[in-house]
This record gives sequence, structure tokens and C-alpha cells, in this order.
Amino acid sequence: QVQLVESGGGLVQPGGSLRLSCAASGRVFSISAMGWYRQAPGKQREAVASITSGGTTNYADSVKGRFTISGDNDKNTVTLQMNSLKADDTAVYYCNALRYGRHYWGQGTQVTVSS
Repeated sequence: QVQLVESGGGLVQPGGSLRLSCAASGRVFSISAMGWYRQAPGKQREAVASITSGGTTNYADSVKGRFTISGDNDKNTVTLQMNSLKADDTAVYYCNALRYGRHYWGQGTQVTVSS
């Protein structure tokens, strides 16, 4: 099993920046990818960004050019740098890890973009 703990959520003004971090523990070996999902009220959970163990990244079109995902295989952590935040970015953000075809989820952290 894999445990994921997120940190860094909070309230930020439009145009501001925020950095989310996720630390994996437990059976961290053989994790093939990690990423971030988000879920806003009344909407389905959507993939935001992901990174493979080899460093390949993928982003949702809505965040390209604004968000950057990075990872550290040695520390088993992944970070999401969010810039130029918009009100539409408001959601609960969840860390995700993929291991042997199974998905593991963090508890979620609230990101609110509001003036």
C-alpha cells in the first residue's frame, strides 16, 4: 500500500501563485507515475498534471503554461507549481500515485482562488 500526504493548499488571489507538495510513503517502490487531480463543486474529478518515473510530464490543456509538475524519485515526492491562478482553478486537489496498475490517493487539499 501507498500513503500520500499533500500540503500547500490555501487561499490565493487571482493571478497569484501556490505550490502543492505530495509525499509518498509505504510501498513506494515500483511507483510508475504520480500526478494531481482536482475536483470542483458540482464537477467531476479531472486530471491536472502527471509525471512518470522517467520524467515525462503531461498537462491538462486548461493549465498548460501555468502549472508545472516536478518529481524527485529519491525523495518520493511530487510538486505542483501553480502560477497565474484563476478562479476556475478553485478545487480540492488530490495527489495520485500509480503502482502496478492501481491508483492511490491522498486526502486532498483545498485551493481557493478568490479576491
